[in-house]
Amino acid sequence: MIEFRFVTRRLALKAALGASMLPFMGGLSVAQEPPAAPPAPPPAPAPEAAPAPPQPFDFEALSARMAERAKAPYQTPQEVPQELLDLTYDELRSIRFRPDHALWREQPVNFQLHAFYPGFLFRTAVHLFVGDGTTFQPANFGPADFSYDPPLDPARFQNIPLPGIAGFRIHSPLERPDYFDELVTFLGASYFRALGMGSRYGLSARGIAINTATGTPEEFPSFTAFYVTTPKPGDKHVSIMAELDSPSLTGAYAFRIEPGPQTVMDVTCRLYFRNAVERLGVAPLTSMFHFGENDPPDRDDFRPEVHDSDGLVIERSNGERFWRPLKNPKQLSLSVIGETSPRAFGLLQRDRDFSHYEDLESRYDLRPSLMIEPVGEWGKGSVLLVEIPTDLETNDNIAAFWVPENAPQPGSTYEFRYRMSWGMHSQETDGLAYVTGTYAGLGGNSGSSDPVNTRRFAVNFAGGTLANLPNDARPDPVVSLSDNARLHFTNVDRLPDGGWRLTVELERTDSGPVEISGKLSMLQRIQTETWLYQWTEEQ
Repeated sequence: MIEFRFVTRRLALKAALGASMLPFMGGLSVAQEPPAAPPAPPPAPAPEAAPAPPQPFDFEALSARMAERAKAPYQTPQEVPQELLDLTYDELRSIRFRPDHALWREQPVNFQLHAFYPGFLFRTAVHLFVGDGTTFQPANFGPADFSYDPPLDPARFQNIPLPGIAGFRIHSPLERPDYFDELVTFLGASYFRALGMGSRYGLSARGIAINTATGTPEEFPSFTAFYVTTPKPGDKHVSIMAELDSPSLTGAYAFRIEPGPQTVMDVTCRLYFRNAVERLGVAPLTSMFHFGENDPPDRDDFRPEVHDSDGLVIERSNGERFWRPLKNPKQLSLSVIGETSPRAFGLLQRDRDFSHYEDLESRYDLRPSLMIEPVGEWGKGSVLLVEIPTDLETNDNIAAFWVPENAPQPGSTYEFRYRMSWGMHSQETDGLAYVTGTYAGLGGNSGSSDPVNTRRFAVNFAGGTLANLPNDARPDPVVSLSDNARLHFTNVDRLPDGGWRLTVELERTDSGPVEISGKLSMLQRIQTETWLYQWTEEQ
């Protein structure tokens, strides 16, 4: 079942989303050398240390702690000192962690940990604990662990104790053995993001989504504490546990992170609900789509396309694969794709051709894709795609996540396990051809001046066993439309590069959104993924 809904009001992503963008707004490059750090300021008075957890402490103990916490009313976390809240955006960006103070820097291991300074939008402190997997001690950072770029005066900060940090990032020799690249960052509410080899930061993930795009105000749970296991020499992965808290629920999270061409995170989350939740979003992804080939901009821009991701992919339990190109709509839109225990879903940046972006600073052609592979049976539910209007490429306006069929009630307990793969994903899977581009425009005869009331869509496919067909072969089009549209014609043509094009021209019969799907078959066997699209009156 595919269901499209429109909402007239725009959904705000709130400050936590903007906050998660802060460290990445400077055009970060792969293997970028850090600036030289100035001399450390005099030491500040030590803040009161966060209490160490009881020993031994593992994921089962963390889960028991969060289950017990969910039985008590939510406690609003204390804010950081006012001096830190008063920091401006530019001031916070000028406070940088000193790389020579990184955790594990002097140890022969494959990982290092850097902290983020709190303040500005990061109003509450996150506590960090480091240990051997069963015993953890607070990792306390102070003013001396940071540099203060001009025009900031380091003396201004030397006597401000830090009650915690805003978040942290893990570095690893991802691109070459002599430099520790950024690998993964946890910063802002429950947001985090990671890189695979050759990619730059783009889309983000969250621990959980609560009431996104509903009539109920959206809630942004936060990771309030992290427990990081110190890696041993030779370890190829790092393990992290996290506490999650919000008015509606608590959560215990375990991450196993292994860098590589695809950086892989194995995630287990256990959720304990204080209150009923209208819409639970599991394994939520957040990205940006400003404009692309199927959705050109309303204003002049020398760049042909601007987006972190260009489509949602869903691999169904029966092996069928959906591809839904993203749009920047005029009104907030929801697309609900029903499924039972999907094999995978994710937001991809398929288009890797630099000439399609022409952006030397942002390098959208290098933004990572992210796939979610559920582990175990997730049961009945749906993948929800949220597309939000935006006029700026700095706004993340795309969200996608799994919604269980049954909404949580007070006292509910959920567990989800899944694998996340970040990086420059391969396109080929199971011999199916995949969509390489979607193009839309007026239908009719281009040489005629008569009024046109039809819309033409051209969908390009590449790869799969279709690539082996001779030029005179013709796959069969399989096209379906919602009841408020009338099909004028379909056609299948060979492309000069060896791929295939499905052309569909149709006419709407009312003002509602038209749902379209298309694929190619040969000898009654499906040979491509299924292209999904939503034609709205504004297009």
